[in-house]
Amino acid sequence: MSDRPLTVIIPCKDERKNIRLCIESVQGLADEVLVADSGSTDGTLDIVRSIGGCRVIQREYIHSGDFKNWAIPQATHAWVLLVDADERVTPKLRREIVETLDSSQADGYWIRRENYFLGHRIRFSGWASDCCLRLFRRDLARYAGDTDHAEVEIESGRVGRLKHRLQHFTCWSYDQYIRKLDRYTSWQAQQWHLAGRQPSLPRLLLNGPARFLHSYFIRLGFVDGMAGFQVCALTGFYSFLKQARLWQLVHGKEQPDPELAVDAATNEDPCFLSTKRSKVASRIQHPAVNFEVRRELEC
Repeated sequence: MSDRPLTVIIPCKDERKNIRLCIESVQGLADEVLVADSGSTDGTLDIVRSIGGCRVIQREYIHSGDFKNWAIPQATHAWVLLVDADERVTPKLRREIVETLDSSQADGYWIRRENYFLGHRIRFSGWASDCCLRLFRRDLARYAGDTDHAEVEIESGRVGRLKHRLQHFTCWSYDQYIRKLDRYTSWQAQQWHLAGRQPSLPRLLLNGPARFLHSYFIRLGFVDGMAGFQVCALTGFYSFLKQARLWQLVHGKEQPDPELAVDAATNEDPCFLSTKRSKVASRIQHPAVNFEVRRELEC
């Protein structure tokens, strides 16, 4: 461990298959492990307690930046490393963090990520350049932006970069990926809509294919084989779906609900009202009836 104590924050929800390996990857590095849970129901917290040595805090999740900004001030120590449950700190990165803290000249550090898709490492298509600012001084850092891709801003502006990578297992199934895709695209479209942005046919038509071609050919996604092709195709679909959902918010029509008309007609039916009054009257005969029931009859 470093001479400068470190709190590792692990945000999570329903991470039963991830949480143990994530916590184990920071043992020997963290002076405090702070698990910030947003409502797990799959036994995640039972695993955390069985491992021991972790402090658990809980709150409702709105979006990533909001949740992490709530968790960061609750760290005991001045330095914080934020690790998502689907990420792992490698031994090389652990040693580098210790050395960095002992001789730190900055207040925050970017860490590159080694990304995996369905268990396959993705080295191209733009994923190789992925990095996040995850190691920082608690009192000088805050997430900025209202999306799940909000990034940390360091008040002093003094930022460095680490050499070794953080492993990131983005998803192990299409079910997991589609859930993320649904959340990310819905949120982005809502933000655009609130800002007054209008949908555009050229963006709807071209953004998706252009993003795929750029990722697959310019960023060499084809080198990663079938896994790389799928990542690039999904990247293009992600761009398209954001535009499509913005169009839905502006121009989409809601499906009519015929049951609303049926309910309204039923409530105005004299036979229905008569039946209701008879039922209420019979309830009033009961000695335990209260004033609210009498008011219901009068109405």
